[in-house]
Amino acid sequence: MLFGLAFVNTNAQQKTLLNLGDFDEKKIHFGFSLGVNTSSFIMESDLSKSDSLIRLEVLPQSGFNLGIVTDLHLGPLFDLRFIPTLSFGERRLEYTFLENTGKPSTVLSKAVESTYLDFPLNLKYRSIRYNNFAAYFVGGFMYSYDLISQKDVINAKSNIAETVIKLDNSNINYQIGVGFDFFLEYFKFSPELKMSYGVNNLIINDNTILSDPITSLRSKIFLLSFTFEG
Repeated sequence: MLFGLAFVNTNAQQKTLLNLGDFDEKKIHFGFSLGVNTSSFIMESDLSKSDSLIRLEVLPQSGFNLGIVTDLHLGPLFDLRFIPTLSFGERRLEYTFLENTGKPSTVLSKAVESTYLDFPLNLKYRSIRYNNFAAYFVGGFMYSYDLISQKDVINAKSNIAETVIKLDNSNINYQIGVGFDFFLEYFKFSPELKMSYGVNNLIINDNTILSDPITSLRSKIFLLSFTFEG
């Protein structure tokens, strides 16, 4: 009987054994982040600026992210996180033009590709750690610079197939998200869901048939990321 009680007691202690027990005592943590994103636009348009355009839609597309994590521990529940990230994304704008009477409409799909250097600064609020698990909220701002922006391209207005939709190469976003910390034996693993919403209007109107109907384009990005911190 005594042996049985000792076994139960030992087993209970093993179940509550903490991984990385001194993790929160460190002031700064480093790591890396891998993620997938779905990029889109919040668009405002005025179709009356084109005689033949009858529909304009945004088609979200998928991409991926690679980041380096720097986490400053501010206290038991708060962290300041800086995660410089290389982000690959694409969005599509689908234009539907009405042809002359008796002819079907024409659909033109234009890809808008971006490779961003992202500089997010987020404040993380974490729950009290329960064994090897904690939940958290995160929010803040992010500055993005598009490395492959075509804002300086000169469009030939006579060739709609080669016309480029020009966007500003700088963007500011506000972010909000949730995540979970799992304290494993050798590192902390954190899946995170985050939304980014652009503040500034990205469209550069150069008086082409593709840019004229667009009054505002602001970025909208959904990000699922996985961070690894030691």
